[in-house]
Parts: sequence; C-alpha cells; structure tokens
Amino acid sequence: MSKQHEQHTLVRTLALGVLSGGRSGTPLAVLALNHDNKALKGDWQQWKAFSTPLGRGLLVASAVGELIGDKSKKAPARISPVGLIGRIGAGALAGAALGTTGSRDLRLEGAILGGVGAIVGSFAGWAARKLLSSAGLPDAVGAVAEDAAVIAGSVQAVRTV
Repeated sequence: MSKQHEQHTLVRTLALGVLSGGRSGTPLAVLALNHDNKALKGDWQQWKAFSTPLGRGLLVASAVGELIGDKSKKAPARISPVGLIGRIGAGALAGAALGTTGSRDLRLEGAILGGVGAIVGSFAGWAARKLLSSAGLPDAVGAVAEDAAVIAGSVQAVRTV
C-alpha cells in the first residue's frame, strides 16, 4: 500500500468518526450495506457484525432507530457522557473496520482516528444544531439536514477507494 493510499484510508476513518458523532449508527449501517462490495477489499467484510444477515440487520435497524429517535425531546444529548461514549465506540469500530482495507492493516490507527473524530463530530453537530435553533430554524429541520449529511458522507467515505 502506498503512503498516499494509507493517508487516504486514514482520512476516511477520521471522516467516519466525525460522522459517527452526528449519527453513531449510520456509518456502521453503511458499512453493513456494503459488506459485499468487492472494490473495498477489507478484512472487516468478514467480521460477523458485517457479514451475517443478523449482524447487518441489527446495525441497519439501530441506525434507523437512531434517525427516528433523534427527533424526540427525550433523546439524550449527544454530548452527555453516555451519548458520547456510544458515539466514540461506534466511531472507533467504523474506523477500525475501514482501516483493514488495503495491504497494510491500519485498524488500530483507524480506531483511534474514528474515536477522536466522533468526539469532534459530536460537539460540532451539537453546536451546529444549537446555532440553527437559536437562529429560529425548527430543530427538526436541522436534524433532518444532519441526517442527510451523515448518510451522504458515510456513503462517500465508505465507497471512495
């Protein structure tokens, strides 16, 4: 794997981490839905969470549940300790998975970047939603815009080889 390809892979792991800060389940669901994409060539495609119908179903259902639940007033703040820990874990898993693409195993680096990215994405997303709400935009509009950005960004980060 060339140094440039390694850097590209690490940028993608960081991006998935940042996106996990917005919606923790979406990057994992996108990975699950791309488990059979031969162009990706990652060891993660054989991990049971991504390679079995049950694992993929749970990841996709979790992401859909989060997309729906985020609009609830009872949803915990993403920057609360519990919310943040879940997002860090999801970002680290997504980063580790994507880090297995290529000839050099970058899962540790990917996990670290994914976890750090999730922290950044959590606080950035929280601040953006607060800013939009204070400007008079209904929170649901900001939430749906964030949903779209996270879904599109996750697809791009996973599929860009």
